[in-house]
Amino acid sequence: MSDNETDQRLQRLLTALEDNRMQERVAMQRIVGDSLREQKRARWGKNLFRLFIALYLLVFLALSIKDDLLADAESLSDADKHTAVVRIDGAILPDGQNSAEKVIEGLRAAFKDKQTSAVVVQINSPGGSAVQSGMVHDEIRRLRAKYEKIPVYAALEDMCASGGYYIASAADQIYADKATLVGSVGVVMPGMGFTEALQKLGLEDRTLTSGTHKAFLSPMQPVDETERAHAKKLLSVIHGQFIEVIKRARGERLKADDDTLFNGLFWTGEQALELGLIDGLASLEAIARDKVKAEDIVDYSSEEPLFDRFARRMGASASSALWNGMGLQLR
Repeated sequence: MSDNETDQRLQRLLTALEDNRMQERVAMQRIVGDSLREQKRARWGKNLFRLFIALYLLVFLALSIKDDLLADAESLSDADKHTAVVRIDGAILPDGQNSAEKVIEGLRAAFKDKQTSAVVVQINSPGGSAVQSGMVHDEIRRLRAKYEKIPVYAALEDMCASGGYYIASAADQIYADKATLVGSVGVVMPGMGFTEALQKLGLEDRTLTSGTHKAFLSPMQPVDETERAHAKKLLSVIHGQFIEVIKRARGERLKADDDTLFNGLFWTGEQALELGLIDGLASLEAIARDKVKAEDIVDYSSEEPLFDRFARRMGASASSALWNGMGLQLR
């Protein structure tokens, strides 16, 4: 084979290799381009989904605010006499919507309004802090004395027990539904012991204190009878304070002896009426209509923070959707 033929073959081989590399580059560019377009579509879809969620939340929040603003505007625009309501819904604790600070804030605003004909404390509570309940009770009595022409009613809903009834007793009159649970005049200090469980697990309590009773009724130590007696005395003192408040507030309206009324039991609204713990069976609306003669009801409950209200409504909506999706109904 001549040198010329060899050069020609070599040239053809190089040309073929170059063509292959060109085709590979074109194919690679197509693959990269397709991948970039796919990623772009994926990002667009993800961003679109995020945008949809954000818009949904904004619309939900806007509707929530709109409802509240309309309700406030409707209440404030009516210059006629109205029935003021302050709601206590849930446990009465230092931190939360039912703290003494929050409830008293609403009470003061209700009494201060010149258009208020009466104040209704609407209670749906299992009780809570004796101190917080006492603070609200005392403030209601103070406001009653200051605004003598404004009567105070307590409207009990599903439950008004313990600290809830402590507060209700400060009202001029107490009303409930026939099935409302009322009472539970008592004091409790929960506790349990782990000493035997610790021994079985080979664990030892090494708590150090600088006072004989600093580790008061520790669940990791055997019961100290001195501490137990002290705790029972504390409970007895607080219970006695509770009883004294109820007896002073209800007076001759109570129709049973102390052992019956103040043993920690609770009763239905009908039974509570027979015992003199309440004055009648009526709802908030019935009190406003029949007792106060001012059917317009204005809510003076302390405003729940916007974010908390939004979170609560979102939670309620999600729970409702789950409940309905499972096909469960209460009838």
